[in-house]
Amino acid sequence: QVQLVESGGGLVQPGGSLRLSCAASGINFGLYAMTWYRQAPGKQRELVASISSSGRTNYADSVKGRFTISRDNAKNTVYLQMSSLKPEDTAVYYCNALHFYNKDYDYWGQGTQVTVSS
Repeated sequence: QVQLVESGGGLVQPGGSLRLSCAASGINFGLYAMTWYRQAPGKQRELVASISSSGRTNYADSVKGRFTISRDNAKNTVYLQMSSLKPEDTAVYYCNALHFYNKDYDYWGQGTQVTVSS
């Protein structure tokens, strides 16, 4: 049974920081690209940051220089370090695991709420 469990969301003031974690189980973690997406109320889900199985990273323009994605294959966990947070970063953040070779193996977490507000 595959599980992706996000944690670390919460309420933070503008300019603050948060670190999200996504712990995976039931998959061969090292074979999966890991991606953080977010969805704000009334908006479509958007890609925030991704990291390949080899560690190559990609970021949305809106978060470049502020967010950092990383992975610990020994712990089957991917992280999203978020700094200089803005109110427009408010959203539910979702973790996704996509197999490097077989795109049928595509899994999602339940999401964690991030609210940036004073």
